[in-house]
Amino acid sequence: MSAPREAPAVPARSGPGVSWAVLGAVSAGGALGALARYGALLAWPAPAGGFPWALFGVNVLGSGLIGALMVLVAENGRDRWAPPLARPFLGVGVLGGFTSFSTYAMDVSGLLAGGEPVKATAYALGTVGGALGGVWAAAAVTRRALGRRGGGVAGGRAA
Repeated sequence: MSAPREAPAVPARSGPGVSWAVLGAVSAGGALGALARYGALLAWPAPAGGFPWALFGVNVLGSGLIGALMVLVAENGRDRWAPPLARPFLGVGVLGGFTSFSTYAMDVSGLLAGGEPVKATAYALGTVGGALGGVWAAAAVTRRALGRRGGGVAGGRAA
């Protein structure tokens, strides 16, 4: 006996191509989420060399909100009460724009809940290491291309 299938994350479409309603919902939500994150980072800037509390808070809050959203609209057929565009607008759009860390946290949580602690740990550490390595490598390559030398990446908090 197989497990019940989860409802699709986006409304079904009637033919090949793109669902413009979903794209519009994701785009509008993403703009709102990104503006909210940017506003939080402007409102509570981290001092030079200080802990980035605003970004930390955004990531933790976004993770909590996406966890709550997925329970509300996806688990056990509960998405019947949610509008069809709720998941793409709120999950992918608003919370994805607010922080992509929320999706990362859900993925790690899903692996843990699925009894995959080794995969969850590898994914958690690998993603952080890969992201940091990517930032540092891209900064180094860009500096070299521009003929500059420098230390860490500066000004990335409002990105």
